Parts: sequence; structure tokens; C-alpha cells
Amino acid sequence: MEPLLAQLQLTDSGFPSGLYTLSHGVEGHFQLRAFGVDGLYDLIRDLVRAAGTADAAALVLAHRAVTAGDWDALVETDRRLHAIKLNREQRAASVRTGRQVLDTAAPAFGSATAARLARLVADGATPGNHAVVVGTVHAGLGVPARNAVAGDLYAFAAGCTSAAVRLGRIDFRRAQALLREVRPKLVAAADAALAARDPRDLHASLPAADAVAAEHERAEARLFAT
Repeated sequence: MEPLLAQLQLTDSGFPSGLYTLSHGVEGHFQLRAFGVDGLYDLIRDLVRAAGTADAAALVLAHRAVTAGDWDALVETDRRLHAIKLNREQRAASVRTGRQVLDTAAPAFGSATAARLARLVADGATPGNHAVVVGTVHAGLGVPARNAVAGDLYAFAAGCTSAAVRLGRIDFRRAQALLREVRPKLVAAADAALAARDPRDLHASLPAADAVAAEHERAEARLFAT
């Protein structure tokens, strides 16, 4: 039961990773009026699908690398994930929240794997993206890769719906309904992530979201970092 409890602690919205500062593009889409409230499901669906072959897949590969003791593979995964993030704000947010998890991992989990990754990040050997850090911590805690990726994808979707609530576009009831509706897409994204075998498998193709992110980072006023 301890790995399960540790997973719940790491994915809890109260964990100080800084994820609450991210809307994952939801704010930018609303600012540009790229869709109405009725299109929120379609946006979250597309973002979840893209995450399945990018951040979620990187989490799985990092988990496997740590479990196998292959730190070179972990560094390669982290660098590849960083390279496919095309927007500055996305890269900066991923690294910032990843390093925040590393800073908190010692008192929260006493994680030796997180401490080793933190040294690599401090030496400049690897950027320390959030998904890679989380995969590393989960592996060290004995959380199965399937459970880890499912929890992280759910937290991602919940972050999207929470951002819409905080932006005043939907209420809490609609947010919970969206999480129910998107659940099959989370399963599909988790399956896609678990199918990854090599860092070269990491990819994300969501041009509209990239364009929105480029506009969002230059917005005069914004509530979220992404």
C-alpha cells in the first residue's frame, strides 16, 4: 500500500510542484476565442492525445530506465522530450515544475533516485522535465509504470478542467462531467505511452496548440504560466 499512498501524494493537487500555475493551453485558447465552452472537451481530448506520445511516454521511458539502472537512457529521454517542446513557455514550465518536484522529493519521499537525477540536473547533464522527474520518483518508490502514467495523465486532464473553472468558463459540475467524458481518451493515451520503446518514439503534433502557446507567452495579461 505504501507505493499507492506515495503516488497519491505526488499526484495530489496540493503537492507543491507548481502545476497549479499551468492551464496547459486552456487560457490561451480562451483568450484567442479559438473555441467556446462547448469545444472544451475537444481541446482536452486533443491535448491528452498529444501527451500520450510526449510527456506521458517520457514518463514511462524514464520509469523503465531507472528501474533498469540505465541513467544514460534517462538522460536521452529527458533531452528528447525537451527538444520536441517547441515553445519557450512550455519548455520553461516543464523544467520549472520538474525541478520543484526534485527539490521537494527529499523531504516528501526520501527518494534516492530523485537525488541522483537532481545531481545530473545541477551538473547541466539533463534539463529535468517534469514528466521525467515524476517517472524517476515513481520508479524509486515502486509505483508500477502503468499506475504512474495513469495518475499523471489524470492529473493533466484535471489541471485543464480546473483552469477552466478558475477562468470562470465552467462550474465544478461541468468540470467533473468533462473528466468522466475524457476518461476513455486517458486510457488510450496511457496505452500509447506504454507502447513507447525508445526516446525516438517521443513526438507531439498539435500545431494549433503550439501557435496558441506562442501567442500566450506574449499576452499582456494572463493568470497562468501556460
